[in-house]
Amino acid sequence: MSNTMSINIRALGIVALATLLCVSGASAQSTERQQRDLELSQSMEIVTNIMRELESGYVDDINAPELLEAAAAGLILVTDPYSDYYSEKEMSDFEMITTGRYAGVGSLIRKQGDYVLFAQPYKGSPSDEAGIEIGDKILSIGGEDMKGRPVGDISSLLRGEPGTSIDVVVERNYDSSIDTIHLTRRRISIPSVGYAGFVRDGIAYLQHNDFIDGSYNEIRSALERIMATDSLRGIILDYRSNGGGVMQEAVNIASLFLPRGERIVSLMGRDSSSLRHFTTEHEPLAPDVPIVVLVNGSSASASEILAGALQDTDRAVIMGQRTYGKGLVQGTRHVGYNSYLKYTTAKYYIPSGRCIQSRNYSSLKSGGEVTIVPDSLITEFRTAGGRKVYDGGGIVPDVKVDVEYVSRFALTLYSMGYMEDWADEYMRRHHDEEIDIRTFSLTDEDYADFCRFIEERDVPYESETRRALTELEKAVKNDRYNASLDKAVEALKKLVKDDKMSNMQNYREQIMEALTAAIVLRHAYSEGVVEYTMVHDDLIDQAVELLLNSEEYNRILREQDLEMH
Repeated sequence: MSNTMSINIRALGIVALATLLCVSGASAQSTERQQRDLELSQSMEIVTNIMRELESGYVDDINAPELLEAAAAGLILVTDPYSDYYSEKEMSDFEMITTGRYAGVGSLIRKQGDYVLFAQPYKGSPSDEAGIEIGDKILSIGGEDMKGRPVGDISSLLRGEPGTSIDVVVERNYDSSIDTIHLTRRRISIPSVGYAGFVRDGIAYLQHNDFIDGSYNEIRSALERIMATDSLRGIILDYRSNGGGVMQEAVNIASLFLPRGERIVSLMGRDSSSLRHFTTEHEPLAPDVPIVVLVNGSSASASEILAGALQDTDRAVIMGQRTYGKGLVQGTRHVGYNSYLKYTTAKYYIPSGRCIQSRNYSSLKSGGEVTIVPDSLITEFRTAGGRKVYDGGGIVPDVKVDVEYVSRFALTLYSMGYMEDWADEYMRRHHDEEIDIRTFSLTDEDYADFCRFIEERDVPYESETRRALTELEKAVKNDRYNASLDKAVEALKKLVKDDKMSNMQNYREQIMEALTAAIVLRHAYSEGVVEYTMVHDDLIDQAVELLLNSEEYNRILREQDLEMH
């Protein structure tokens, strides 16, 4: 046998072996898929049988839709907090979440006593154009008495098909007169940009609320207006407490500041075969203007994609607190009868290659607890310019600023609706007055009036110190320490003054700011509130100072490594 023939036989043998291995692998995969399909089919049959038995034989009446919603909630429980099931009746809420649009009269509402009030008519909405003001009480809708009706019912009645009309009888907040308002519903688009303008010295400020369809167009239009009116020296992009939304909008917004074709984010599902890259598709509008991005612990998802992309490309300085760390991407699938399933389909990776997901939800399948990525598993990456950055837990700012403490007492006053109630009373007394948004402030007499207002109301609040002392007191008794320690605890309790009126003085500054913002809202919509708070925001001041200090700004982007946390 010749050498050539021997080589060919060996080659054929190798090919045959490789083919056999491929066939065996494919066969194994096919068998595994068949087994999983069988398990899925059996599980579906069991769930159907359980629903049928409960619907027909349970001691109390249960209908199939209720069982389905409970079953869907149970199925999703083992995944993560971002997966959800939307029934047909919930689809309008789902649309508003993803698009920021719905059909209605365009106002927030809130409960006060037996009635629901208009809490914030959107600028230019049907309710705003009809003259409805914050604090107006809804007495009836379409001739039906609204006393005692929950907020959800009234929200449903105010919404409807665009072009349809409804009569709403209101009691005016400012003089208690009764008016019948004829409202024509239309498509309401909630603005994505909360404020866009100059803060000072050629520094622009853009506050972005969420990533919904059309956010890019809003941001671009706002930036074009700014660039046409003044000499632009820097931009502050405010993404604090922006919980994210549509990922593609983040990619498009990044294209305003980065070259066309720049990779912004990559998605990968269960395996590398699902890997997809998303790059900028537009020519940049402001490719060279210095940028500071403001973030905090509630900046998540698409906010982190945008902030992370600008950080990884050394295009912007990130300032504030470490972001939330949501590196999971959700997709929606139609599951029949106008119902949808939203579930996590992939993780996202920003330009340096890092995934910033901070929480591990895989243990939920076995009834375990959510865990945080440990330091031992955190990996170092590099920005385009070679600076060190890390995965495993949100975006760590280039410039860290301690979070401002917000008292739970002030939050309790707000959540109970007391601040809004008092602001409504204030407006009854000052209805015709005009204010300067940036300089307006309440007086000492106004605050004293609010204190009297609160003195008559129950505020269910206990400070952290008081809680800790209560636990310490229990521990002392359980451990049976001597009486002297009991006396020491009692002495500490007397020193802690967290009664209602003491707290009104302890947290006066924060409460005054919130009350002032509530009055500004009634004069100048949400834009006015942003403009007011912008003037009193220390973090914005720090961002302005950095943008005006080009040497320090460039040093950070050129050479400053990030810390792991």
